[in-house]
Order: sequence, then C-alpha cells, then structure tokens
Amino acid sequence: MPFRVALTIDVEHPDRPTRSGVTDELLAVLAAREVRATTFIQGRWAQAYPDLTRSIAAAGHLIGCHSHFHARMPMLTRRGLASDVRSATRALIDISGADPRPWFRSPFGALDRGTAVLDQLQTLGYRNVGWHVDSHDWASRGADAVVRRVIDGALSHGDGAIVLMHGWPAPNPMALPRIIDELRDSGAQFVTVDALDEIPSRAAWENGPE
Repeated sequence: MPFRVALTIDVEHPDRPTRSGVTDELLAVLAAREVRATTFIQGRWAQAYPDLTRSIAAAGHLIGCHSHFHARMPMLTRRGLASDVRSATRALIDISGADPRPWFRSPFGALDRGTAVLDQLQTLGYRNVGWHVDSHDWASRGADAVVRRVIDGALSHGDGAIVLMHGWPAPNPMALPRIIDELRDSGAQFVTVDALDEIPSRAAWENGPE
C-alpha cells in the first residue's frame, strides 16, 4: 500500500569538515526526481548563501526555521531564545520571501524535559518538528550506511515517517537518489510535513512529553 514519507533537510553551517557544493547537489537530485522536501534553514546560513536560499524557495521546498545561531535552545534565556528565533525569521523572510512559520526544528533536536521551550516557540508562532528516522548522515563515512538507515527506518515506521537529513554531509548526494528510488519502489509518496496529520514535536530518541 502507498505510504507517505517526509524528507526533511536541516540546512546549516557544518559542524565538522566536509566539501563544498553538497547542498546544491541535493537540490539537483530533488529536482531531477520531482521531490519536494521540508528544509529547516539556519538564519545565518541564509545570510551567507542568499542565492542558494532563494533557489530552495523557488524550487517549491517547504521552508522552516532552524534558529539563527544553531545554539541549543534549552541553554538560552527566554530573551535570548526569542531574539535568536526572531533574527532567523527576519532573515528567512527577507532573503527567501517565504515565511517559515509555523515550522521550526530545534538544533540538535535539543529541548528541555518540560514544555518551556515548546511553549515559547508556540508564542513566537512556531511548532517544533521532530523526526522518526535519523539518517546519522553527519557521522557516516559512506552513502551505503545512510541509505540503509533511512530506508529501513522509513519502512519500519510506515505512513507519515519524517526523515532527518542534513544539507552538508558529503555522502548525501550519493545516498539521496537511492533513498528516493528504493522507497518509491516500495510504495512511498514523498510529501512535506504540512501534509501530515501527526507531527512529533520531539526526536525519536527523546523520551520527554510531547
């Protein structure tokens, strides 16, 4: 039976060595296979790469906010969190022309054990989007491992699986076409998160309350 999969890509400054051009290559793969992804874009990244940010919006990918400085949200004061999120929101609107609200992804999936961060994000017009399947692309040395984690995870979860990937790991341009093709062969229909009925606010590994 057909089932929906939401590919989500955190577009951010890399936190470890990689090579240039990875994000452009991922966009080319998505375009060639006519897949729309949900992209959570870091505000400072958008300021550093305005043309690429506009290309993401022009291609029809859903744009969400991935904070401005990519800091762990629970470590910020209420004032600091609000300032960070508002700075990112302004940058994304000014550069891409798209309002990222209500879609937000907390850097590292980090949230407090209660609901303080989630409540403040809601006040700022956002809802946090977690994930069901972590590609672990940031730690992988090759495309094969990324492909297997995503495909096995999406098939195991079934309809509505949200997959986490990143815009900078070097294996991803080789992994993504295989992920799309194999999941399609298994009946997957690729959607953006706004098409899903149930969206977790936390990552799969986070055991705190929704």
